Amino acid sequence: MLLNPATDNRFSLLVLCTGNSARSIMAEALFRQEAGGFFNVHSAGSQPTGRVNPYALEQISVLDVDFEPRSKSWAEFGGEVAGPLDFVITVCGNAAQEICPCFAGSPRHIHWGLPDPAAIEGADADKRRAFAECFTTLQSRIKQLTQQIKPALGAEDIYGLMQNLGDEE
Repeated sequence: MLLNPATDNRFSLLVLCTGNSARSIMAEALFRQEAGGFFNVHSAGSQPTGRVNPYALEQISVLDVDFEPRSKSWAEFGGEVAGPLDFVITVCGNAAQEICPCFAGSPRHIHWGLPDPAAIEGADADKRRAFAECFTTLQSRIKQLTQQIKPALGAEDIYGLMQNLGDEE
């Protein structure tokens, strides 16, 4: 297990998107499965929809992870009550441009821009394909990250690795 030298715990990570119904939910599930030993991870939205997109749930269903996806507000993670955060990853351009609440711990911000699969209109097959592509991109980035993380790395090193994996929408 990789520990944050400042706290002797896993690094804390919050994945943000506007609606917290698709991209951020899939990222949370993937981080829990692929990098749970490194990160204590959650997701949230600036304007949560209150429900998880069923196509995102389809993608998550292939994972073997203890996870109950729930669309939630970033307010749950603001201030000192929620505890300090080490990293905040935004996965949509809207969330990246918004003024975030004050998160405890002065987290490092990373942007992993991804097209919104929930914005796809048309046939179910087109929607499923968009969600699968988003899921695969997230999975690839998270696997690359975990392959590069070493126990001696600190938060700044991990921040650099995360930044290098980011893409603009």
